[in-house]
Amino acid sequence: PCWRVEQFVVAQECTRCSGFEMKTIPACGPTGFIEKINCASSRRDEYKSCRSAALEAQRFWRFVGSALGVAAAAAALVVLRQRVLDRRALEKVRKQIESI
Repeated sequence: PCWRVEQFVVAQECTRCSGFEMKTIPACGPTGFIEKINCASSRRDEYKSCRSAALEAQRFWRFVGSALGVAAAAAALVVLRQRVLDRRALEKVRKQIESI
């Protein structure tokens, strides 16, 4: 591809590939997004695979949300387990005091 060896200008920003483009343009394969570029020296129009900033941001926030959800669930389990252990310890101490 000419964009690896020479200067280029982005003619069309990063956009999602359509179903037809997915089948006909090999650059759509890796990410599902392409941008159209113009190579300066050879004056050729080519397509280059790219990543969508909006999609990356959405994936990041989805990951953060799921990590927070797992952390909240783990914290709740820790609190519940600690209550059970405290109750058992209190019951054990009460039985020891009653046996005296």
